[in-house]
Amino acid sequence: MIKEYTEKVSGSKSDWLIILRVGLGFALIVKGIMFIQNNALIRQVFSESLLLKKYLWLHTFIPWINLLGGVLIVVGLYTRLMVTIQIPVLIGAIVFVGAKDGVYQGETGLLLSVSVLLLLVLFLIKGPGNNSLDHSLRFKKEN
Repeated sequence: MIKEYTEKVSGSKSDWLIILRVGLGFALIVKGIMFIQNNALIRQVFSESLLLKKYLWLHTFIPWINLLGGVLIVVGLYTRLMVTIQIPVLIGAIVFVGAKDGVYQGETGLLLSVSVLLLLVLFLIKGPGNNSLDHSLRFKKEN
């Protein structure tokens, strides 16, 4: 009976990680689509910042990084690599956009960015979990 309970509890922890991973991936996909539809917003942030002005070309890559990273995080393929690529983008969003707008401006952008950053760090540490393409491909290689 204790063994069944332990398996059930450990399985539910894995289920929550899967739900968080898929939710994180879909959030990145949605943000990528929003950036693609409104590319002028990113261009404006880059052009207004003295530090980012020389990296204006990045405004074309950030939406696609979010989109591709989100898709691969949803299916759990190259999760740690995609998370590692996403972390600097989110730090930039927090520093350059969130710090300018502030937490109490009625916008939830900064809180959402910090939440996504924390989830990215979680999946950098924990990995994609057992129900992922990373795990399936690694398991096939070992057998």
